[in-house]
Amino acid sequence: MRSSGRRPSLAPAVALTAVATGALVLLALNFTAGEKKVQQQLPRLYGTGNPQFERALGSLLGPGLLDGNEVVELLNGDQIFPPMLAAIEGAQKSITFETYIYWSGDIGKRFADALSERARAGVAVHVLLDWAGSARMEDSYLDEMRAAGVQIEKFHKPHWYNLARMNNRTHRKLLVVDGQVAFTGGVGIAPQWTGNAQDPDHWRDTHYQVLGPVVAQMQATFLDNWLKVTGKVLHGEAYFPPIAPVAPGGGQKAQMFSSSPSSGSESMQLMYHLAITAAERGIDLSVAYFVPDELTRKLLLDALARGVRVRLITPGEHADSGAVKAASRATWGPLLQAGAEIYEYQPTMYHCKVMIVDELLVSVGSTNFDNRSFRLNDEANLNVYDAAFAQRQTQVFEDDLRRSRRITYEEWRDRPWSEKLAERMAALLRSQL
Repeated sequence: MRSSGRRPSLAPAVALTAVATGALVLLALNFTAGEKKVQQQLPRLYGTGNPQFERALGSLLGPGLLDGNEVVELLNGDQIFPPMLAAIEGAQKSITFETYIYWSGDIGKRFADALSERARAGVAVHVLLDWAGSARMEDSYLDEMRAAGVQIEKFHKPHWYNLARMNNRTHRKLLVVDGQVAFTGGVGIAPQWTGNAQDPDHWRDTHYQVLGPVVAQMQATFLDNWLKVTGKVLHGEAYFPPIAPVAPGGGQKAQMFSSSPSSGSESMQLMYHLAITAAERGIDLSVAYFVPDELTRKLLLDALARGVRVRLITPGEHADSGAVKAASRATWGPLLQAGAEIYEYQPTMYHCKVMIVDELLVSVGSTNFDNRSFRLNDEANLNVYDAAFAQRQTQVFEDDLRRSRRITYEEWRDRPWSEKLAERMAALLRSQL
């Protein structure tokens, strides 16, 4: 007997399959590690004190190093936020501000108020927020700033035409005021960065205030992403005024170094690799997230083999990412066996991002020592080539060292099986960490 009912339509199933397939394709595109990995052949030809090293930093890798700068370290929120807010409040012509983390809280409201007040006073205020990193920011802050005339953009806010790039975030932290004074480092705008690292609710971090000709390079780095998002070119004296050296004939040599998957994501990693390869005496790393790939581990092992002291401070108990901590610890064995000194910071989350090489080169900024920073995110670091500055940062490093606990190879080898299992699982996500 023939059924009188209609056959079920295949359209819903086909549509569902198409949506699922599209979602899987987007997921696969977002979980790739960025552009094709370059297996660098980097022979060691000179040390950090050789003039050729300085030339390589400026000619091979990035903009040239400029003389006559003054870079001052600011430790923790109590030192960091007051000068940043004071610079904003004193702005006369322009403010450009790019950050990854901007969350709700008192400090976020203070920045919103200060930026809004300057916009109402006629200052050109441009704010670039990462879409993902600012997801925990109250809409009222955005409404207040926009109503005051602040130009706000979100980096890679999801649209149908950029879904394959959702995994590319801007991790840069840049504030430039009147094209004359700038700030960069590891700090986000959130309650965790306030205070003085006095307890686990207040993180340890370092930011830097910058004066001198290199500020123009920092401004250009901001404008690179502003152009990508808006298509608008900001220029003129309000953004690029004449900048005299802070100390004519002296001061610190510095360059602003940036990277992006859209314009050479390997360049930041290559800069780190060049510095490690050139190291003659010591490499000190303050690293919030340390998940080095095989090539980076090899270069560190090569440095240890030629007698370079390698010291590293990472988060301890108060790590904000268990997956990153597990993936990091999985890589420590050969480094510890070769003589690397690895320490875990004890009082609170350790969010610093500083590399010091031979007490001569210091690289500071937003870059972590992991694949996400080297290949997936837009990052920016300030490189300072100055012995006196490097010695000051070494003192800061050693102060942190006294609040840290050293991990021995024996302790690492005998860690519980549950930790080893967690490390194996986290290693599967290493390309995204």
